[in-house]
Amino acid sequence: MTSTDIQDLGTLLYEVRDQVAVITLNRPDRMNTLGGTMKPDLARAFFELARGDERVRAVLITGSGDRAFCAGADIKERATDVVRGTEYFVRQKATHDLFRNIEEFEKPVVAAINGVALGGGLEIALCCDIRLAASSARFGLPEIKLGVIPAAGGTQRLPRLIGEARAKELILTADLIDAETAHRYGLVSRVLPPAELMPAALELAQRIARHPPLAVRFAKRAINRGMQTDLDSGLEYERYAAAMIVDSEDRVEGMRAFVEKREPRFKGR
Repeated sequence: MTSTDIQDLGTLLYEVRDQVAVITLNRPDRMNTLGGTMKPDLARAFFELARGDERVRAVLITGSGDRAFCAGADIKERATDVVRGTEYFVRQKATHDLFRNIEEFEKPVVAAINGVALGGGLEIALCCDIRLAASSARFGLPEIKLGVIPAAGGTQRLPRLIGEARAKELILTADLIDAETAHRYGLVSRVLPPAELMPAALELAQRIARHPPLAVRFAKRAINRGMQTDLDSGLEYERYAAAMIVDSEDRVEGMRAFVEKREPRFKGR
């Protein structure tokens, strides 16, 4: 995949910076909401990345402008949408599949949350492996106010991340929280001044990208698998993951470089 492929998508900006694919949600006039072609564009971006871009070893998602990471669904578009429950049940699977693809993407995904992350915007962030936030960011799942529920994974991922009681309070009250509260809850790992967010997020993603790709991939899989199962099953998968990479070229290179006191040259095999 080349950067031109993604730059042609109307709602996303795409570039590769030192082994990191930077995907920018780009509807700043609509708070980067998930309207228009945003969701199919995101699906295509991750499909193309999964097909293989040898330059890319990590992904960074952020929002355009300084107001919003993503404000969720475009309510102006959705307000006149008439849909029956059975139709919605079928249609929503595409959204679940998209968000699951982000969550299970074989390379690490970092979110740089530069403004509000509401509804589906917060649900995208929940799919990312690591979340950094600007001090001006705000977070919430306000769907209850509109007579619906968070239906892109919010009712499932948020309790797993911050605990059942706090998740229920946020979802059932539709309250918003600030970045410092999100950090205290464990929703984000760092809060930074707005001007420092992208440099810090990019440096973090690039630092991860310099590590051996196979080890990064299987470590992510082992963590994801373990969070969804019991300890014994998680340990079993950890043992499997370790066995899958123990005879890799990267392991040999990593240990040899350590002994020889030089920078390793990892190839992902």
